[in-house]
Amino acid sequence: MLLTDLLHPGILEALAGAGHGARVLLADGHYPASTATGDRARTVHLNLAPGLLDVTTVLDVLTTALPVESAHVMVPPDGAPEPPAIGEYRARLAPVPVGTLGRFEFYDAARSPDLALAIVTADVRTYANLLLTIGVRAEGTLTTR
Repeated sequence: MLLTDLLHPGILEALAGAGHGARVLLADGHYPASTATGDRARTVHLNLAPGLLDVTTVLDVLTTALPVESAHVMVPPDGAPEPPAIGEYRARLAPVPVGTLGRFEFYDAARSPDLALAIVTADVRTYANLLLTIGVRAEGTLTTR
């Protein structure tokens, strides 16, 4: 039995093959995952029904299993208010820097060959997409028994 909260075999496999600088996309239910992800990325669909699961729930589990170096969010056009999901991500990821990208810049970043994993959720919030960059594990964090 694993000691991590993350148990999904496909996600664990993709993360085990990813390294420092690789990216993980957490996509909301509106994201065009079939056309706006990298060719090398593994895609895992967790979109069972609207609202199940959301990006925040997946983020909370992922951060128990991998170090996050930085993140980017998709933002609406200039003049539109910041979606609540973005503030939620900043709070959960602090002190990790969270940058912003416009919709098409975000799609371009997610199409990068550095994208190792795309997790498609059923999050119904708009602009709830999150692109994580994997960091490095701190020295001395190996747990032995």
